[in-house]
Amino acid sequence: MIIPAAEKDLSDILNIYEYARAFMKRSGNPGQWTNGNPGREILLRDIRKSRLYLCKDAGMIYGVFAFIIGEDATYGHIENGAWLSDAPYGTIHRIAGNGTKKGIFAEAVSYCESKIPHLRIDTHHDNHIMQHLITKHGFQKCGIIYVSDGSPRIAYEKIP
Repeated sequence: MIIPAAEKDLSDILNIYEYARAFMKRSGNPGQWTNGNPGREILLRDIRKSRLYLCKDAGMIYGVFAFIIGEDATYGHIENGAWLSDAPYGTIHRIAGNGTKKGIFAEAVSYCESKIPHLRIDTHHDNHIMQHLITKHGFQKCGIIYVSDGSPRIAYEKIP
């Protein structure tokens, strides 16, 4: 079940990101989500703007992701490629799980597609697990974008 996150869930959400950072480090991706990112302030902002979602089962939170419909400023410039469509889209960000359940990415994509079928996502070049999941679920690599700290990310898009 996917539901909007609430401030009361913040402790569980922070624990999920802590687990995800350790998992990425063990999996050959030590450079993504460093220095405690995504941090409390970003997550609270997402919660207050109703764009952070939880994956829950039997009352337990096992996954989290941000979903934002509308223009994403970091996607305004793309290098070494091009977007597939300029139509309105939703962006999946900061997807993570606590390691207790598989299929979080598929659940998130299905949920997001039910809101708007045109999706974008990006990931770090060392995040090979996420790159595999993204392409497995029908996204096409479009090029390189740069996040707010100036670091590059591989950008993907899925159009209906």
